[in-house]
Amino acid sequence: QVELVESGGGLVQAGGSLRLSCAASGSIFNIDSMGWYRQAPGKQRQLVARIHGGGSTNYADSVKGRFTISRDNAKNTLYLQMNSLKPEDTAVYYCYAVRSTVYWGQGTQVTVSS
Repeated sequence: QVELVESGGGLVQAGGSLRLSCAASGSIFNIDSMGWYRQAPGKQRQLVARIHGGGSTNYADSVKGRFTISRDNAKNTLYLQMNSLKPEDTAVYYCYAVRSTVYWGQGTQVTVSS
């Protein structure tokens, strides 16, 4: 079992920055990939970014150049640095981890005002 707890969400003006954190605990050895999804009201959950065990990363086109995903294995924590935020980035952001199955965090709200 893997437990994931997100933090760092909040309200920010357009053009601002936030850093989300996702602390992992439990059976965290052999976690393969981790990443972030987001879900805006009335929309499907969307992959934002992911990082694989070897360190390679993938990003949604809409966040490339603005968001950076990183992973601190010593702290068992995943990060998402979000810069140049736009109102369309407003959503609940969910952390996930893949280890035989997919584990999800509870989500953290990000609201970007125009």
